[in-house]
Amino acid sequence: MTCCEGWTSCNGFSLLILIILGVVINCIPLGMSLVDRDSASLNPISCYEWWFPGIIGAGVMAIPATTMSLASRKRACCNNKTGMFLSSLLSVITIVGAVYCMLVSLQALAEGPLVCNSQANSTVSCEFSLRNLSNFQPESFSLQWFFEDSCVSPTASQNFNISEIINNWSVPNSNSEEDRHRIFHFSVFLSLLLVGILELLFGLSQILIGFLGCLCGGVSRRRSQVV
Repeated sequence: MTCCEGWTSCNGFSLLILIILGVVINCIPLGMSLVDRDSASLNPISCYEWWFPGIIGAGVMAIPATTMSLASRKRACCNNKTGMFLSSLLSVITIVGAVYCMLVSLQALAEGPLVCNSQANSTVSCEFSLRNLSNFQPESFSLQWFFEDSCVSPTASQNFNISEIINNWSVPNSNSEEDRHRIFHFSVFLSLLLVGILELLFGLSQILIGFLGCLCGGVSRRRSQVV
């Protein structure tokens, strides 16, 4: 097994683990909606999980590249230029899904849980539209709703001072329902953000390895059988 083939196989196993993590993490708040409200359409904590960032973005869209990468272990698909080019092409789909997962997670972290938003906020009605993602402004990103003693909307305060947050920093506890929602929301979407970042890195590395494999004429040659 050559370096290219070994790294491709490693990418496949890593992506497989990330797919499972993304799907499981995304399913946790969906299951919580059934427990808390006994309904699959309403969630008292958040609504961004219904955009399926972990199931679709970090899950389904990463399956083709993962399958192709795992096939390199058996040398069925990635031992020639065509196979390596195809693995790079499929990795583009993985990158798109990872970026989608990251954008939804960032938007969810910026907005905070539903308990931190006023009824005028569009996320309260769970209106699923890519317009919210296109209007995302990185300079206004804030986790003030998580680090403050009380839950406030990220847009409620225009003066966000990092030094003040550090001085008055306190992690929410689970003594109140509000704090439980804040911790749960933060944990779920921070985890999905990390999954998206890792998938993005693995996808980019596979594209690089795929092009190197094409230039080198394939990643491996069949060994002679050892009796």
